[in-house]
Amino acid sequence: MRSPICVPAKPYIDAIKAVTDKPIKYVIYSHHHYDHIAGGQPFKDLGATFIAHRRTKERLLELKKQKSLLADVVMPDQVVDDKKSITLGGTTLELNHVGRNHSDNSLVMRLPKEKLVSVVDFAPIEQVQFRNIPDNASPLEYIASLKKLASLGWERMIPGHPYAGGRFGTKKDVENDIAYMEDLSAEVKKAADAGKCFDTAMKEVKLPKYEKWANYETALPANVERFRYWWARGY
Repeated sequence: MRSPICVPAKPYIDAIKAVTDKPIKYVIYSHHHYDHIAGGQPFKDLGATFIAHRRTKERLLELKKQKSLLADVVMPDQVVDDKKSITLGGTTLELNHVGRNHSDNSLVMRLPKEKLVSVVDFAPIEQVQFRNIPDNASPLEYIASLKKLASLGWERMIPGHPYAGGRFGTKKDVENDIAYMEDLSAEVKKAADAGKCFDTAMKEVKLPKYEKWANYETALPANVERFRYWWARGY
């Protein structure tokens, strides 16, 4: 039996009520992974409209069809393709899909006036990528999505996890992510071109420039493995 993933909705609701008496109108799914969307029913009970990328809803419906959808996941009411804007009380929130990365349905939430973005999971701050960079068709597409993120107009980034001591992210952080991915890709391609097998590449490819980043020792070999699949097998 799978353990439920607890997302404490009540503390969020209480925090919102502490700063405004206005109703909670929308809940935006960053992507379909349970650790970021489970437990939203209390928001639904308050009348919130749930919005997600179209592919998020497709994935959740497929999981439901397979009887493997967590019971406390609320199905989206509205879907986004490439871009959507929501305006409330003079504030505009822009939802952008910048391509495949940590998922194929990630949405970047941008406040244009405030020059602020919320980016979940795919642009870590001073940390190597998650495990073997799962759930993407191509690691090169992942890099392209980071470049699209960097091209948007913003100055501060709210991450989905408390990287680097919980600070805001910057454009420089995203540029560093791009540099890491491109450096990793180049080094793994050299290993692939030299005919090195997966295990050898995972042991030998090192990127000393990033050795102080979080999870470098534990996750770098898995990051190498993902790019090794790409450069050796085309997927």
